[in-house]
Amino acid sequence: MFVKLTPQEIKRYNRNLWGFIIGCFSFFVLLLLCINFGLFGALPSFRDLENPKSNLASEIFSEDKQVLGKYYVQNRSNVTYSQISPNVIHALVATEDNRFFQHSGIDFGRTFTIVFYNLIGHKQGGSTITQQLALNLFSGRERSHNPVKRIIQKLQEWIIAVRIERNYTKEEILTMYLNTVDFGAYNTFGISSAANTYFHKSPSDLTPDQAALLVRMVNAPSLYNPVRHPDNATTGRNFVLYRMKEEGFITDGQYEEYKAKPLGINFHPTDHTEGLATYFRQVLKKDIQKIFEEKSISKPDGTPWDLDRDGLRIYTTINYDMQQYAEQAQREYMKQLQAQFNDHWKGYNLRKTIQNYNLLIDQGMKRSDRYRALKLQGKSDDEIREDFNTPASLELFTWHGVIDTTMRPIDSIVYSKFTLRNAVMSMDPTTGNIKAWVGGIDFKHFKYDQVRMGTRQVGSTAKPFTYAVAIANGYSPCMQVNNVPDTITVPGSPPWCPRSSPSETIPGMLTLRSALAHSQNWITAHIMKEVTPGPVVTLIKKMGITSPVPEVPSICLGTFNASVFDMTGAYSVFANRGLWTEPTYLLRIEDKNGNVLYENKPRVVQAMEEQAAYVMTYMLKGVVQEGTGARMGYKYGLHNPIGGKTGTTNDNSDGWFIGITPQLVTGVWTGCEDRDIHFRSTRLGEGANTALPIFAIYMKKIYANTGLGYKKNIDFAPPANGVTTVLDCNQYNQQQQGTDEVDKKLGF
Repeated sequence: MFVKLTPQEIKRYNRNLWGFIIGCFSFFVLLLLCINFGLFGALPSFRDLENPKSNLASEIFSEDKQVLGKYYVQNRSNVTYSQISPNVIHALVATEDNRFFQHSGIDFGRTFTIVFYNLIGHKQGGSTITQQLALNLFSGRERSHNPVKRIIQKLQEWIIAVRIERNYTKEEILTMYLNTVDFGAYNTFGISSAANTYFHKSPSDLTPDQAALLVRMVNAPSLYNPVRHPDNATTGRNFVLYRMKEEGFITDGQYEEYKAKPLGINFHPTDHTEGLATYFRQVLKKDIQKIFEEKSISKPDGTPWDLDRDGLRIYTTINYDMQQYAEQAQREYMKQLQAQFNDHWKGYNLRKTIQNYNLLIDQGMKRSDRYRALKLQGKSDDEIREDFNTPASLELFTWHGVIDTTMRPIDSIVYSKFTLRNAVMSMDPTTGNIKAWVGGIDFKHFKYDQVRMGTRQVGSTAKPFTYAVAIANGYSPCMQVNNVPDTITVPGSPPWCPRSSPSETIPGMLTLRSALAHSQNWITAHIMKEVTPGPVVTLIKKMGITSPVPEVPSICLGTFNASVFDMTGAYSVFANRGLWTEPTYLLRIEDKNGNVLYENKPRVVQAMEEQAAYVMTYMLKGVVQEGTGARMGYKYGLHNPIGGKTGTTNDNSDGWFIGITPQLVTGVWTGCEDRDIHFRSTRLGEGANTALPIFAIYMKKIYANTGLGYKKNIDFAPPANGVTTVLDCNQYNQQQQGTDEVDKKLGF
């Protein structure tokens, strides 16, 4: 039964209905105005829209423009629209916002149909790509679960989305979105990092099925993680491929083809402790922070640059291939050398054989992370020792891969102490540019950099410094000296005469070149007696050694400590016509927009005369041709012009080899963490066995890659004005004989 309304009642109902509608609309408009004016939280300004903030990883580039690594809190690297495969764009638009190119930030048609779709079981989100970008870039928070707050947040997204659409093109919006989206696990942010992590390729190379998988991960990265949930990932990928087919981006045949393919994951998670040049990246980061502080380099607003968040671009001198070759050479030989070392010590009572053994193990325990953690827990020394003697699950580094095992933590300290360490640095002697930097054997387990941070006794690699002073004073490589003990007396110090192993001493008269080639201590001491320590120290400092070098005779045998960095730089003087060019690894730093923040200019010092440097290359080639480095030829087949010097310190604690060619100088050091742990025999512990092979393996790889431009047929160039020092020993002997006869006739 219907009740007929009077005209007055109809009028009243209409007035109330329109009043309600107008009231709701007015409230909505008022709410939008309040949000627009920031009463519910500040909205981004025009400047903020022009410069959206996101944690952007700083990238480290090799000299050949390959990415060596990143500094980040979020592993995110921006790419341009042209660097993104159209397959990614198609997959994203088809799945997330198929009317993206028609709306202006808000798709009202989609918004008002979402309720209907959700009611019939087709769950969809109402946010456009632009709205999602607004949330990612400017909300600073996740979507709220409170209905009232979520409504306000949604309206904020609308306003920001409209502003974004007014300030950016559609291509720019898509690029910004793909650069900021979170792909969940493995600290992967942005399409560039995701493409590299899951497929080890750039985003421009992604195929439709690969793009579909990554796009499906956008809204549910954990659910569709292809590593942890491959079945879910396959289902999600196929759904996106279906949407791409529906939107006409792929054909029916392509859909069937891609749907049948396996996921094809090529998993390469990015980690600070993995990848190339890990030690180098650690040192570089500290140096950049120091440069910024010392030179007061800051952002335009005066705040400091953050390497982990500001997306800086760091250009270095490291060559990507050469860094790989250096790390490969280390890995190949150290695996063999460690096996020699282990066999060498098998069956020995370490506590009785090794000096200070208990002290070394105790120090190792107290320096460990485990010890510090137990101390923070308030454990007593007795409780800590009990813990270290109780078997536990541990991770150990081996040359065959990291292993998980159960052992006493104290035994892992012993294991670590008996793990040989190694460092390699390779540089261009002319420019000073460092091409390869291997600071240790495994950054994850042994973080101390042995290229620059660590210094060790240099042994016989110091001998060329003393000979160089003699050559500069007119001595000839052909000059002969009797190889007998020669005591040096310095005022205020006791007389000094070095030891010389009987098995390594060559009796009789030797030329200076042969004495250096065979690393004869007595003749080296004789030369030191002639030139005195002062000029040698002066030359060593000119050649870039920064560690303390005492003015005493024993420095001729390398009793001082120096870094691989400094020693390699010093030997570059011989190959670079007497010029020391500061070893350089940082070229310049740019902000994310390409503005140069810092540019490095290496120092150059004339350390010695060009002729003396050239004669020293002739001396050092003798080491490889006939002396302690002869295995370079007979074992490794390298007969081209290579000079160098082996070095072995007291008790075989350190093994060195520094090799020079006209185009490249490379230093190698090998030893244990503590000097008291070492090879017991010189045959195994000498630098010719512990360091030279790594240089040889590295150089063979370098020469095999002709694209690098390093050639075997290039010799050290003599000075343009010629060489007055006689290098032909027959000619030198005739001259000396003639001089003696003249002296006799003149009555001298």
